[in-house]
Amino acid sequence: MTLIRMERLDHPERPRTARPLRIGELAEATGTTPRALRHYEQAGLITSERAANGYRLYDAGTAVRVRNIRYLLDAGLTLDDVQVFLPCLDGDVTAGPASDKALQVAAERLAVMDARIAAQVAVRDRLAAALRQATGARVRPVA
Repeated sequence: MTLIRMERLDHPERPRTARPLRIGELAEATGTTPRALRHYEQAGLITSERAANGYRLYDAGTAVRVRNIRYLLDAGLTLDDVQVFLPCLDGDVTAGPASDKALQVAAERLAVMDARIAAQVAVRDRLAAALRQATGARVRPVA
């Protein structure tokens, strides 16, 4: 996976005059759900306007932003972590040099993951030991 970058990149080829997308269309275009899009909006990561009928309408360029949010979430960051990347969500978050803040956020998230993995390994080891003790080592954990 490419190291997360933080650089604002403006893309003049981004469609600004394209027809606005309704929430279902944006969800389909980005491989996410309308519920996730509402969650991103509530977190301040994307914005919409309301049509006369109350439907959410998104700029066509919001698809790039949503794909970048998904990329960062899939990399293990949280929505709070993604806030750091707001200035570059409309461009390529993997291009350019990584900022100090982006590296700090990634390192902190990695430390949290490592601690959780270590805790799970400790629990697994205790369970495996208890199983060996209870069965006289007749039953071995499936690895």
